[in-house]
Amino acid sequence: MADLMAGIIVGIVALPLAIAFGIASGVSPEKGIITAIVAGFIISLLGGSKVQIGGPTGAFIVIIYGIIQEYGISGLTVATLMAGVLLILLGVFKLGAVIKFIPYPIIVGFTSGIAVTIFTTQIADIFGLNFGGEKVPGDFIGKWMMYFHHFD
Repeated sequence: MADLMAGIIVGIVALPLAIAFGIASGVSPEKGIITAIVAGFIISLLGGSKVQIGGPTGAFIVIIYGIIQEYGISGLTVATLMAGVLLILLGVFKLGAVIKFIPYPIIVGFTSGIAVTIFTTQIADIFGLNFGGEKVPGDFIGKWMMYFHHFD
C-alpha cells in the first residue's frame, strides 16, 4: 500500500513537471507527458536498484530546446542515442569515477549558465511578448536581440 501511495504522489508531482518541461523544450505538453511515461518505464526496467529514483531534470531543458530548435525531433533522437552510447561505454569501462576530477568552479559555472539560459527562455512568457509567427532564435544573443526588438 505504501508503494502505491508513493507512486501516486510521484505521478502527481511528475505530471505538471512533464508538461512544463515539454513546453519549455519547445514541443507540445503532450510530448512532455509521453516522454515522462516512457522514461519512467525504461528507468524502472533498466534501473540498477529497487529504490532508484529517476525523472526529468531542469538542466536538460536548455540542451533539449537548443537541439530541437536547430535540428528538430530527429536531431534530438540522434543526440539521445549518442548520449546513451556514451553512458554505456563509461559504465562498461568503469569510467564513471572520472567525474570527480571536474573542478567545482566548472560545475558551479555550468549550473549557473543553465539557470541564466532557462530564465532567458521564459522572458517572452513573463512579459507576454508576441512575435507574430517569427521563429525565436535558439542562441542566447539572438533571443535577447529579439526580446528587445519586441518590447513596447
